[in-house]
Amino acid sequence: MGVEDVIIGKLVEQVFTALMAQAQFAIEFRSHFEAMKTQLDLIKAFLADTNNLKIKKETLKTSLITLRDLVYEADDALTDCILRYEYQKDGSCTKYTPPEFFFRYQMGKQLKDINSRMDKMGTNLSLYLTPQHILSLGENTYRARLFTSQDFDPSEIVGLEDDIQKLKQWAFSTSGVFQRIGIVGMGGLGKTTIAQNFFDDKVVSCCFEKRIWVSVSQDFSEERLIRSILEQLGQNPSTGSDLGQMLRIINQSLQGQNCLIVMDDVWSFNQDWWSKLCSAIQKTGKRSCVLITTRNEDAATLMGVESSRIHHPKVLDKKDSWSLFCNFAFSETKGTCPNLQFEKVGKEIVGKCGGLPLAIKTIAALLAPKVHNLGDWKDILDHFHELTTREQNSSVKASLQLSYDALPTHLKQFLLCFSIYPEDFVIQAEQLVHWWVGEGFIQGDHSKTAEDLGYEYLTELVRRCLVEVVERRGYDGRVYSCKMHDLVRDLTNMIAEDEMFCSFEAGKQKLSPDSRWLSFTSEMSTTPLKSCSKLRALLLMGMGQGQVPFHKIHMVSLDSLRVLDLSHIRLDSTSMEKLLSWIFSLKRLAYLNLSGAVDLKEVPSSIRKLRNLQLLIFAGCSNLTKLHPSISYLKNLIVLDCGSCGLQYLPHGIGNLSKLQELSGFRVVRQSTTQSCHLLQLQQLVQLRVLRMNLNDESEIIESELDVLSTLVKLKVLAINTEDCKDKKVLEMLDKLRPPPSLQELYLRRYRNEILPKWINPTKLSVLRYFCIENGDLSFINPNAHTEEENASSWNYLEGLCLKFLPNLEEDWSELQKTMQSIRYIEVSNCFNLKNFPCSVNKPGIWRKVDD
Repeated sequence: MGVEDVIIGKLVEQVFTALMAQAQFAIEFRSHFEAMKTQLDLIKAFLADTNNLKIKKETLKTSLITLRDLVYEADDALTDCILRYEYQKDGSCTKYTPPEFFFRYQMGKQLKDINSRMDKMGTNLSLYLTPQHILSLGENTYRARLFTSQDFDPSEIVGLEDDIQKLKQWAFSTSGVFQRIGIVGMGGLGKTTIAQNFFDDKVVSCCFEKRIWVSVSQDFSEERLIRSILEQLGQNPSTGSDLGQMLRIINQSLQGQNCLIVMDDVWSFNQDWWSKLCSAIQKTGKRSCVLITTRNEDAATLMGVESSRIHHPKVLDKKDSWSLFCNFAFSETKGTCPNLQFEKVGKEIVGKCGGLPLAIKTIAALLAPKVHNLGDWKDILDHFHELTTREQNSSVKASLQLSYDALPTHLKQFLLCFSIYPEDFVIQAEQLVHWWVGEGFIQGDHSKTAEDLGYEYLTELVRRCLVEVVERRGYDGRVYSCKMHDLVRDLTNMIAEDEMFCSFEAGKQKLSPDSRWLSFTSEMSTTPLKSCSKLRALLLMGMGQGQVPFHKIHMVSLDSLRVLDLSHIRLDSTSMEKLLSWIFSLKRLAYLNLSGAVDLKEVPSSIRKLRNLQLLIFAGCSNLTKLHPSISYLKNLIVLDCGSCGLQYLPHGIGNLSKLQELSGFRVVRQSTTQSCHLLQLQQLVQLRVLRMNLNDESEIIESELDVLSTLVKLKVLAINTEDCKDKKVLEMLDKLRPPPSLQELYLRRYRNEILPKWINPTKLSVLRYFCIENGDLSFINPNAHTEEENASSWNYLEGLCLKFLPNLEEDWSELQKTMQSIRYIEVSNCFNLKNFPCSVNKPGIWRKVDD
């Protein structure tokens, strides 16, 4: 119930803030909100108890789903109160009018009803969740255990030769006598099998006189593991009464001998205990190696494994997948398939396993007794998804379920969101994070924005090997796009359906009255949406949008909707007007994405109705030429993206959006354009972290605006596109700008000058970490080689550099590198005159610093 836990946390915070602020809407409904806060605190405690139950009985599950409905009702009610108060503040609606009295009467009645039902639900749960009941549930909980024995079947070793060779190179490295190696991957990927093969390798056996295998698992204890090591060293496992004494015995037993220790299936560990064990091993003075297998990369890193010594096994290719399958399915015939018919069906089944060794072995073992019945094979092919997700004894499901159960509550909710994406779909990380922020799953704090936290949570899922990266940013590894292994997706689908967030049929999402999230495809009709009043997130998938029947969606009421992503939708002008009219009726909407909607030409004044909107994306709407000034009413906006639009300017009043953290598509225009937002207004945006701005020959920066960027003390990312501007006056004014003091990333595009603006230097940008220059006429970028200053400084923090399409750049990389001593990543393309660069400068090339 992780999603509800987060929503409750948000509600408690909002109610508390409202009460403390003595806001008008809180005063009018104070008693209701105080009662609600008490109930929410109590419910949060109940959820903490249920989160630890692996199996929930139907009565409890039904109660929790009913409780979720109550929580969402409360969220809707509180949102309506806040929005009403916002309308009152700016005079859009007045107090002491019949509509206002009616609203208060109806809201008071609704809040009283919600609190009454919460109170009753809390009483029922407190009786149901007695300690004895929790204990009885725990006793019957199914605990899946992974295969962790040192004995293994050689028939499992398929396609692992390169993996073993890499581990041997690391283990026998001459860089030190104590090597730490990690194998990190999702459940079922073959980490243990690789470790077993390495452990029993003849060369490894000869090198290490002492070889110890420790099966860690989730329920380990330090004492049990130490005694296991003692036993494998030939010592009495009962020897020693405390940890220090047992560690001394281990050290004595290893004196004068090379040692290999495999820590298999690590989930967590005690830092102090682990440090003492490693110290005992190192004190032997001989060659030692510790090999750690884990699903969580952070665990390996914290145990001292360097990133360069972490091996990530890949899924098997088609050839190796089929070979492994045959070893298990046709063991009677020594791995030989009897005929072409079985081979054809078998390969289709293997293809559905996605190269995951555990899935291949499991399904092959299921088919082995049926090698003479082709009909049974075809039946299993037709019901593959059902078998791998619903069968209680499925080792694949059990293995992946372990990874899910081990997730913190907040990560469970994020993982379930992946369930709505189609099979093999490449998911844009930005869309995913914006969804999480828009639905209220993430709340920012003073040090990090909600969006920053969203990317961190996505990275955590990647490091736990439940999400696969498709593309990531080079210099810092931020995920750009990702996808999910089919079998992990099957598990998330099953859990999401059990929790009634969405419904599925044959692995595809279907519309349901109880659905909270929906991915809409061209195969669906909008008609059933009329019965989906609980929907909170609706995302249009990137397939066949031209045929999606969204011209009729204006007839659908989705009052609870918080997230609406209709990016790249194609509609005629009339249908687009009706769609916008429907969208602007969704008063609780927090995230709206219409990026790439080529038929969107004008955003009318009625957009002011979306007072709850936090993220508004118009990127790539090339025909959008008018954005009504009433957008300034959207005081909750934190992201406004109008990049690559047809807008000549952003309207006056953007500076009033005091919560704005990211602004893209800001165009610097002449002062005579009075209806536009000028650079001076941006100094009001004190929360701004990201600014992407455009200048051209029609731009104008006046003297009073030169300090604007320097007042944006929280700005971390600045992108400037000069659009091939050649007006010397504009370039001179750009040269005089005073930059933000905390800038970490700088992007300069289409800049037509030989040297950089004067403020782009290590002194002015002292904490810059990444610098990207694309498509320009620059000849020099090294501030030291072409300056008259005696004490020129270096880029102390610069880690990443991108140089693209700079044909006139005449720098010498060996000299440039002296001012960029922290550089770790460089991307170069079409910089024909760049000298002494280690990669080709004529085509895309990447250089990374190798860790020592």
